[in-house]
Amino acid sequence: MMPKILYPNGNDQRLCRRLPAPHDLFIRRFLGGVGRIVLGKQLAKYELSDIDMSVPWEVPCLSGCFMFIRSAVLRQVGLFDERYFMYMEDFDLCRRIGSHAKTVYAPQVSITHGYAKGSYANVTLLRHHVLSSIRYFGKWGWYFDKERNALNQRVIPFLSDAG
Repeated sequence: MMPKILYPNGNDQRLCRRLPAPHDLFIRRFLGGVGRIVLGKQLAKYELSDIDMSVPWEVPCLSGCFMFIRSAVLRQVGLFDERYFMYMEDFDLCRRIGSHAKTVYAPQVSITHGYAKGSYANVTLLRHHVLSSIRYFGKWGWYFDKERNALNQRVIPFLSDAG
């Protein structure tokens, strides 16, 4: 479970996501404003921009900046994968949890998270982000990933088309 995550100024960080395909991360990270204009519909689908974040949702991917996880679930799926230094470790864990239990966004509780998008400002963090993404897709599959599509469809059925 993940609570609502707020910036220090009180704005919502909207950290719930679908499990990504490689193009989702590429569009978001490297195409910036141009990507939002040209491929905005695809990016909005990945970022779950159309869901009402004032109500609880079962979502495929939660941010690791703040999670509550039942110890029984961790015993079943394992801890964070140590092959990730930082970035994508939360996506990997959510994916494993999603195969056995629910991953839930709970906006009734909120926390403030002051550090965000470090890889946008620091080339070393960007390197870690890219390497972790390669590890993630190497582990789970790049484009031919039926499990990703099935988990995304199960959790957010009205956004169920593949990708």
